[in-house]
Amino acid sequence: MKNILITGASTGIGAATATTLAEGNTVFVHYNSSAEKARAVADEVEKLGGKALMVQADLSTEEGCRALMGFVEEKVDHLDLLVNSTGGMVAREGIEEIKWATMEKIFALNVYSAMMVTSLAVKLLKKGNDPSIVFLTSVAQRHGAPTATVYGASKSALDSFTRGVAKELSPHIRVNAVAPGVIVTPFHDNVSSAEKLEQFRKACPLQKNGEAKHIAETIRFLMENDFIHGETIDVNGGMYMR
Repeated sequence: MKNILITGASTGIGAATATTLAEGNTVFVHYNSSAEKARAVADEVEKLGGKALMVQADLSTEEGCRALMGFVEEKVDHLDLLVNSTGGMVAREGIEEIKWATMEKIFALNVYSAMMVTSLAVKLLKKGNDPSIVFLTSVAQRHGAPTATVYGASKSALDSFTRGVAKELSPHIRVNAVAPGVIVTPFHDNVSSAEKLEQFRKACPLQKNGEAKHIAETIRFLMENDFIHGETIDVNGGMYMR
């Protein structure tokens, strides 16, 4: 039985990861504003044979990160897996339209949240059984992302952070990242039109966009394979090839 904390677990990739890893485990289902959706995820975790603990926090603030980890520390004495899934594009802005406020929001949501939660979680992870951390980056860091350049830069920062944390926490805690391609989740609701998603699909060598389960299954693989460390796994249908 593992203790698992998944940030941003009320929808999309975070929700799929919570249910994929549910059986036999205790899963902290973190959410910010989607309490009803988080409850549905928690109920599904319980149906699948896990124990779900819902926790609300705004991770774009230091106070929210500390509140989250304070709650976790009250419930368990160790963590086995931390999945930093909180994130978002916030808004599309061309390079000439970038606003300072947008940059702050994107980096707070995608980078600072993961950095702070990870820092606060280390003491519990050190007590875990083959403990590991997984960050979610993006294909946007690989090839640039017109109108989402700040988002791509934030994910690049997180990719670099992944390797730094992996070196610093060796050999006790494994650290990896997953870089999703275009995954059809609520992430795209306010930033990608149906036409844009169709453009993405046609550009993909496999001629399809991904599903949240594709990323969740990769996270499970990283949790179970104890010889992968400091790696970023690209899951994008061939949109980026090395």
